[in-house]
Amino acid sequence: MNEADALEIMQRAIFTVLVVSSPIVGAAMAVGIVIALLQALTQVQEMTLTFVPKIIAIFVALGLSAPFVGAQIQAFTEYAYSRIEKGF
Repeated sequence: MNEADALEIMQRAIFTVLVVSSPIVGAAMAVGIVIALLQALTQVQEMTLTFVPKIIAIFVALGLSAPFVGAQIQAFTEYAYSRIEKGF
């Protein structure tokens, strides 16, 4: 394995991290925007009002996207092992 192979594996790893984290981050961002809008409209500035719905949304998104996340991580692992195997 040379530097180009290692760089390609690292690029693919970073891309996999972005793809795997996007459903959870997207859900947290959507809930955060809705809660911020609700707080701006009602002028209720309660700290727990922001955290509890985000945590619930993150757990729901994590549960729903678990098969997708697992498949992406498995695909990356198989790719990395195949590239390492060819290098030796």
